[in-house]
Amino acid sequence: MVDCNELCQRLGGDDPDVLRDAAYDAGESGCLAAVPLLAHLLCSHNLGVQEAADRALRRLGGKDVVAAVKPLLRSDDAPARNAAMDILRDVGGQDFPTLLELLHDGDPDIRIFASDILGSTDSRLAVGPLCEALLKDPEVNVRYQAAVSLGELAFAEAAPSLGQALGDDEWVQFAVIEALSKIRDASSVGALVKALDRSTDLVASMIVDALGEIGNIKAVTMLLKRMDASPEVLRNKIVKAVVRILGGKALSLLSPAERDRFRGYLLGALSDDEDDVQDAAVSGLGSVSGEEAARAVLAHAARLDRDHLPERYEHAITALRDMGLTQALGDALRQGEEAQRAVALDVLAALPCPQCPALLMDAFAELPASFQPAAAKALAAIGGETAVEFFLGQLDADNEAVLLEAVAFLGGGMRVASAGPALFALLGHPSDAVKEAALDACVAIGGAELDARFRELSRGDEPMDRLMAVYALGRMGVGEHMDIIREALIDEIPDIRKIALEALADSCGHEEGSLSLIVSRLTDESRDVRLAVVEVLGGCDSDKVYTYLEQALNDEDDWVRIRAVEALGARGEREAVPRLLELAGEPSKLVAIKAVETLGEIGGPEAFQALLGLVGGDDPELAGAAEAAIARLQDEQGER
Repeated sequence: MVDCNELCQRLGGDDPDVLRDAAYDAGESGCLAAVPLLAHLLCSHNLGVQEAADRALRRLGGKDVVAAVKPLLRSDDAPARNAAMDILRDVGGQDFPTLLELLHDGDPDIRIFASDILGSTDSRLAVGPLCEALLKDPEVNVRYQAAVSLGELAFAEAAPSLGQALGDDEWVQFAVIEALSKIRDASSVGALVKALDRSTDLVASMIVDALGEIGNIKAVTMLLKRMDASPEVLRNKIVKAVVRILGGKALSLLSPAERDRFRGYLLGALSDDEDDVQDAAVSGLGSVSGEEAARAVLAHAARLDRDHLPERYEHAITALRDMGLTQALGDALRQGEEAQRAVALDVLAALPCPQCPALLMDAFAELPASFQPAAAKALAAIGGETAVEFFLGQLDADNEAVLLEAVAFLGGGMRVASAGPALFALLGHPSDAVKEAALDACVAIGGAELDARFRELSRGDEPMDRLMAVYALGRMGVGEHMDIIREALIDEIPDIRKIALEALADSCGHEEGSLSLIVSRLTDESRDVRLAVVEVLGGCDSDKVYTYLEQALNDEDDWVRIRAVEALGARGEREAVPRLLELAGEPSKLVAIKAVETLGEIGGPEAFQALLGLVGGDDPELAGAAEAAIARLQDEQGER
């Protein structure tokens, strides 16, 4: 138990270290007798001492702290005064009478401080005194701070007084409007709207923004009545507020006459200098729609830099989609400038209307070559069955990007069986990208006809043809094509043997005979093929794999052995521990270190004992690897 008297003696010294420790102890022990001394230390020029006293006073709290710190509000020492303010913001609410006394002080600066502190109390008790200061204090800065603090507290009881203060100086009005927007009380809507008529343009703009923040629907009618009489900038602000209150979708519920009138205001707001006003206009136009609205939003989207303003650009695209298919969209696609065409294609790419595919197909031939891939992509996204004939006609396109879209649509997208022969013919295309896409498309379509074509291709003289055939037939079903896979495993080309092994990977452990075919290549003359075998075995869902991975540990190539070690670790093969310990003594440092790391991965008592034995070895690299492996085991066991 810390003695409070002894603490006070320590706090009366001048050694900074002693003072910091004593201040900490005073706070922890609840030594109220030390409060005056701690308050005095707030004036210390030693930052560490000042911070320790600050923390202790906050921890102690209560009336004693408020009374001790209060005089520092009058200090000429700015750091001490600011520290006192911060502490009172934290604990001042524990002594309301003292704060209220400060609120009526003869010094306006003290009244400002008191108004500030009351805003941090999070108490309804502060509302009445602050409202009185707001409406009656002769000092404008006190009234301003009272309004700010009422906004921080955000209690609805303050709304009537804040409404009365809307007739105060402009400086106070700023804080009042901000406070009302935070409180969001419906009773303040009328007062805010009435204040519009007697406010400067700047204050009126803030009022309109606040009404949008409050979001009360009864403000809409009042705002709409003031549209015609308002200057352009304020009118645009009103547009933004109305859209925010109603939400874009609700605008479509306005009467036709109201909708037409408001559309005009929205079109005007689209030219405003402020981005948020423009965005609100875009939302509104997306709901009220119409050709004029579509043309305006389309032109607006075309002016936006989609790379630097992606969210605003996408917002405009969404609004255009909400309007549906318009003449403006068709005109932009067929004869618009480059940016407008790009906008039209972005809109159409996710606009599944019945007429949209036809629009894209009709306009396609007239589009510049640079836009045709995007048009094909958009059509593929929405076209469905109606676009099949179009894409069949694009399989001989010179534009590779268009050709790739057609291949993907007919194959992976729609799986059009009648496209099979034409897609198969593309396997001879000079572009590797087209070959790969056509191969995947043929696999996706499948069927007896393509099966027969690939079987014939697998017997061809060209290695690339055989490789593609083995790949495709393996993807189309190993069981039905095991004869082709067997032949491929003894092909003279290593890459074809690798493809055959990869085809067997999914069936390893499931299809009878797959495992024996895989391990038959463990002694392949090609290192790459042996690496493929080890990789397949590592992922094989079979309990018969260990023997073959152990066999791979004797391979003549270090990388094959390393991959085999990794596979044993990934599978958690604990029976491999003795063999891994032998490998830790290998001349090949890469193999030895990988074996040590894998012992840590496998874990278990036997691996742990083996690693302990390696830690004391002569080789510093192996010892370091063993230490790291042991640390890993300890982490996994929660022992560190």
